[in-house]
Amino acid sequence: MKKGFTLVELMIVVAIIGILAAIAIPNFVDMQYRAKRAELPSNVDGIKTAQIAYEAAFDAFMTITAIPAAAPGKVAVAWTTGTDFDTLGWEPSGNVRGSYEVTEATTDFTVTGTCDVDGDGTEAIYTATKSISATLTTGTDIY
Repeated sequence: MKKGFTLVELMIVVAIIGILAAIAIPNFVDMQYRAKRAELPSNVDGIKTAQIAYEAAFDAFMTITAIPAAAPGKVAVAWTTGTDFDTLGWEPSGNVRGSYEVTEATTDFTVTGTCDVDGDGTEAIYTATKSISATLTTGTDIY
C-alpha cells in the first residue's frame, strides 16, 4: 500500500492557504499604514503643548506655515530646521511622514498634521486645539 496525499487533498490545502493569504495580506498592509500614520497624533499633541507653553511665556500664539510644504508621502523625509517651529521650541525626533502647521486666532489655535502614507492622493488629517487633543478628522481608513 502506497502512502501519501491525493491530488484532491493537496488542492484543498492550497485553497485553504490561498483563502488565508487573501484575508491576511490586506490586513497586514492596513496595519503597516496605521503604524506609519501613528506619528501624526503624537506630533500634533507635542506641537499643541509647545504652543501652550509659548503662550504662557509670550502671551501670544504663533502661526506657522506647513513644514514640509506638502505631506511627504510613503517615504519619511528629514525635518527642516531653521523654521518657526524652532522658535516655538518643538522638533520631531527623526524623519517625518507628515506635514505640520499651526494657525492662530485671538484666543485659540489649531494644529494640523497631514499625511498620505499609502500614496493614493488622499490625506489623513489630525487636528488639535488649545482644549482638544489630536483628533482624526478624516475617515479611519484614510492613510
